[in-house]
Parts: sequence; C-alpha cells; structure tokens
Amino acid sequence: MRVALLHGLLALAAPVQAQGAPTLNGGDTAWMLTATMLVLLMTIPGLALFYGGMVRAKNLLSVLMQCFAITALVSVLWLLYGYSLAFSTAGMQAGAVNLHSIVGALDRALLAGLKPDSLYNTVPESVFVMFQLTFAIITPALIVGAFAERMKFSALLWFSGLWLTVVYLPMAHMVWSGPGSLLGDLGVLDFAGGTVVHINAGIAGLVACLVIGKRRGYPATPMPPHNLGYTVVGGSLLWLGWFGFNAGSAVAANGSAGMAMLVTQIATAGAALGWMAVEWALHGRPSVLGIVSGAVAGLVAVTPAAGTAGPGGALLLGIAAGVACFFTATRLKRRLGYDDSLDVFGVHAVAGILGGLLTGPLASPALGGFDAAVASPLAQLWVQAKGVGFTIAWSAVLSLVLLKLVDWTVGLRVSEEQEQVGLDLSLHEERGYNL
Repeated sequence: MRVALLHGLLALAAPVQAQGAPTLNGGDTAWMLTATMLVLLMTIPGLALFYGGMVRAKNLLSVLMQCFAITALVSVLWLLYGYSLAFSTAGMQAGAVNLHSIVGALDRALLAGLKPDSLYNTVPESVFVMFQLTFAIITPALIVGAFAERMKFSALLWFSGLWLTVVYLPMAHMVWSGPGSLLGDLGVLDFAGGTVVHINAGIAGLVACLVIGKRRGYPATPMPPHNLGYTVVGGSLLWLGWFGFNAGSAVAANGSAGMAMLVTQIATAGAALGWMAVEWALHGRPSVLGIVSGAVAGLVAVTPAAGTAGPGGALLLGIAAGVACFFTATRLKRRLGYDDSLDVFGVHAVAGILGGLLTGPLASPALGGFDAAVASPLAQLWVQAKGVGFTIAWSAVLSLVLLKLVDWTVGLRVSEEQEQVGLDLSLHEERGYNL
C-alpha cells in the first residue's frame, strides 16, 4: 500500500515538475528557426526591393545599401547590448515601476550566460535571441522609406544605431519583457509589434521627413517609381515573411501560431481589396502600387492583434486599414505637404495606430476574439489608446532629439548636387543599371 501511495504521489508531482522545468521541444524549435529566417527575409531582400522599386533609378542602390547596412549594424549592436537592454529581467518586479520597467539591465551584454542548452520556454534561447534580432533589424529599416533619396549614408548609420538604442530597445522592453514592464503591466496587448515596430517606426519616419525637408523639386517634379516589378516582388516577400513575424510570435508550433497565420492572411487580403476598391471608385482604375500598398497596410494592422483576434475581426480590421491608409498616403500627404517619400507614416504609423486600438475590442470573446481576460471591449480599447498615445509621444520626442543631434554633428542631408546626380553615384560611385 505504501508503494502504491508513493507511486501516486510521484505521478502527481511529475506534471508540476515538468511545468517548473521547461524542456526543449523539437517541433517548436523547428518552427521558430523557420520563422526567424522568414522575418529576416522581410528586410533583405523583401523591404529592400519593395522600397528600391519605388525610388528613382538613380537611387536604387542607395536604398538597397541602407537596408543591407542596417541589417549588419543592428546585428552587432544586438550582440553588444541590444538583447540585454530589451529582454533582461534583472531588477523587474510585477506591479512596481522603476528604471527596469522602462529598459533592461546590462547583465546580458555580449549575450552573457547564453549556452547551447539555454532555453526560452521550449526553444533554445539562441533561437529566441535571433528571432528578436530580426525584429530589431526591420524596425529602423522601415524608417528609410520616409527620407529616401536625400539622407547622407553616414547620417543614416549614426541615426539608425542611436535610434535602436534610445527608442527601440526600451520600447521592446516596456511591452515584451514580462511582469514589471511598463506597458505590459498596464495590460497593453501587442502580439507581434504594432507599438514596438510599426507605430514606433512610422512616427519616427514622419519626424525624419519633416526635419530633413522635402526632396529637391517635390511636389512639382514628377517622381514615379522606377520599377514597380521590384516593388511587387518585395511586397510579396513581405507578405510571405510576415507569417514568421506574426505566427512566430507565439514562440511555439501551436494553435496560437496557426490562428495568427490565418488572421494575417485574411486581414492582408481584406486590406488589399479595400485599398483597390476605394482607389478604383475614386480614380477610375486600380493600380498595382495601390493593391501592394494596401496589402502592407493590412499586414501592419493585424500585427498587434494576430494572437487575439478572430477571422471575422481580422477581415474588418484589414478592410478598415486598406481604406484608411489610401486616404492618408494620398490625400492627407498632399494636403499637408510633407514629403514622406515611400509612405512610412501613411501606411505603417496609421495602420499601426488603427490596429493597436482595435486590438482591444477585437480580442474580446464577445466580438469573436480569443483573450478571455478581456471582459470589456471598451475598457481594453482605453488601455490600448494609452499604449498607442505613449508610443507616439515616445517615438516623436526622442526621434526629434536624435535627428537634431545627428544634423548638428555629421549633417543629415546630401548636397543639392549629390541629390541631383543621385545617391548611387554620389555616395557609392556605382549605378544600379549600366545600359
């Protein structure tokens, strides 16, 4: 009888023991390795081609170079201190606000303590480090589109490194680092980066294009995309890579990842059709650039909601994002006169804000969502609004300070002659095309 009792106690203790000590899961690990590569694909070559096709031929290589260089620069900074400032939990305490509610400590600098058998949940921590690195890479790369064709390459490197350090890393920590994080404890929902990536980068892009000024000849001189084929290919790679971005944020091969993939597809399709429909109705024809831009708007909008929204909510969110971003990227930009070259604010900030807000009510089971903790859609909408407002202010103020600092030191803008010749030749002594 004692033996049977002992076996019973051991059986009861086994699940508790398993919960307390996570073990490596091969399926989760294989999926996260794949998701990580998909997210890296979003920047090089996805974003590089998407942006490269929209600039003039004389600036194609400059955009490709900027995306490539940011990828390399951020990778090194992530090793030195980036991962630590974003994800160190030292000094954090649930419900308490202190310095480490805003930014991580430096105990994980140079990836201290990382070993081949280190785990993050059920995957190797090295895979999680790499997965989050790909997010840190694409976020400053998104800003490139706002000041394309006119920023010095040296200024681009300084601004990107400083912006990552001062703006991105604390924001990632405040949202994603767990109990004790400022916005996490507030209850802000951001599954894959609506605040951390898209609002953050989109607002920085608006500030950057205002500080650096308009391109020479804008808006009187026509500046059409030089190769929409590149843009479609780049946009298609973004769509594909976004499954790693959103479904990978489950950090497991499970039902949450599967639903995130499904709602990402639905929202993107809805946004592409929404932009196409309103453009067709108002301009009498649907454009290739329009449907691709609409798809990106849908990808952005569903990002914060991918882990909590249902398929119906995702469709409504996508259609709303496509229609809203059509007006902000065309009518609003022309009316206010700012030169956001490739519509970083008009698509990423606006769709990010819309998605960030609607993530709250769409997470409610009453509206088809899957977050049982969201008892009141309106109450969660208010929480989301506070998170969105904080992110806008955080990015705008700090981005302005950094841009002014870089301008006062190395200077932000190329000369008139360099801009006229094109950045490919004037900064890199190379041509995208030798015909």
